[in-house]
Amino acid sequence: MKHVLTAILSLFALSLPAYANIDETINDLTEPVASLIGSIVFFKIPVFGAQLPLVVLWLVIGAIFFTFYMKFVNITGFGHAIRLVRGDYADPDSPGEVSHFQALATAVSGTVGIGNIGGVAVAVTIGGAGATFWLIVAGFLGMSTKFVECTLGVKYRNENPDSSVSGGPMYYMRKGFEERGMATFGKYMGTFYAVGIFIGALGIGNMFQSNQAYVQLNTVAGGGLDGLGWLVGLILAAVVFAVIIGGIKSIARVTEKIVPFMAIFYCVFAIIVILMNYASIPQAIGNIFEGAFTGAGVQGGAIGALIIGFQRAVFSNEAGIGSASIAHAAVRTPHPVTEGYVSLLEPFIDTIVICTITALVIGTSQVADPTFAGEATGVAMTSAAFERQISWFPIPLALGALLFAFSTMISWSYYGLKGWTYLFGEGQTGQMIYKLVFCAFVAIGCMVQLGPILDISDALVFLICVPNILGLYFLAPIVKAEMLSYKARLESGEIKSYSH
Repeated sequence: MKHVLTAILSLFALSLPAYANIDETINDLTEPVASLIGSIVFFKIPVFGAQLPLVVLWLVIGAIFFTFYMKFVNITGFGHAIRLVRGDYADPDSPGEVSHFQALATAVSGTVGIGNIGGVAVAVTIGGAGATFWLIVAGFLGMSTKFVECTLGVKYRNENPDSSVSGGPMYYMRKGFEERGMATFGKYMGTFYAVGIFIGALGIGNMFQSNQAYVQLNTVAGGGLDGLGWLVGLILAAVVFAVIIGGIKSIARVTEKIVPFMAIFYCVFAIIVILMNYASIPQAIGNIFEGAFTGAGVQGGAIGALIIGFQRAVFSNEAGIGSASIAHAAVRTPHPVTEGYVSLLEPFIDTIVICTITALVIGTSQVADPTFAGEATGVAMTSAAFERQISWFPIPLALGALLFAFSTMISWSYYGLKGWTYLFGEGQTGQMIYKLVFCAFVAIGCMVQLGPILDISDALVFLICVPNILGLYFLAPIVKAEMLSYKARLESGEIKSYSH
């Protein structure tokens, strides 16, 4: 450990004198590449005056299909999901590394990030209050997509000689397509996904999170951290390394504690702000429903509000991206479909609860004072809504943002690691190299503004949803058979409850 931290510190000590100019150089080199990739991945088509990204349409159509194909499992399976997370059916002798609750906490920590605080503000600004309604609808539909991909993540996982497991879209695409006589196609899709998740983990799941955490801390400090991004970055990198060095079990032990705390912590403060704006609550809720179907003042009207809401939801809960199935694949269970049920709770917590509460904080503040945020957008807009009621509220919000960013980084480190090991093998030396590189990027995120690099990462994360959703369509009948078999065994009493 001592030698590892020394290596990281030495790396940045050498780069500190020049880091101020690194971002400008890299931006110039990568801007054309980022623009090209972004224009392809986020290609938009005009729909009644609004611009619809095709990648969002691909994800939403998939979510609608899986909701109907699985007979609204996002409703019928919700109660069983809670019982599973509670441990009612947990057999400690089952294969895997973490409990249902730990797997859920790890996956939730990967999706609940800065976007839940700042991204919702952007959605409401662009799509109006009505975007919130469609955000909730998209979150509800996304629960079904998660059910399919997380069931497959467990069913097709690899159980390694050291008792660890590796799973996710790269494994279920390779094995699933191989079962259908398309082995070469499956290998290609699996490799493509592994590359995308690895790069995405370094960018949107790492540098973006650490950068936004630093920005929020510096804002609360009144600019007192100007020029100290390197220090904040090194501290964050050291803390992240201390967690991820122990693998998924260490990550899960942290996320099972930090995720409930940060979710309750943030929601409590947010609800306080909403209640302090109690007189504005009826109108704020009315604006959500009115805006959803009229889209007043929004480009593209109701369709524009729908598109923005759906886009924010899929960007937030990552349903269809497949990343969460990597964490869920590590669960201790002999029944793959149980983790599909557990994963239903993920979009519910991330999108339907936390994103909606954030939208109401902003919505009630706008009703009470339409000019409350001035020119602020994103995280700054949400912070202004908190500060409007109590001057020191941005401080706990900054702490919440830091926790959100930290939890996202440690979860995405695992996603990237599994992409790495899929490509380069499960060797311990290779895994250590990856973890050092990941922590180096944590620090870099606080030190420089790597706009185009993050754009490339973001685009790749959403590009990999194309092969993932395609794989889900092919393998959905297997998931449905698993679900029906599990239900029959549950009803017959073959699967026993361990609750007392």
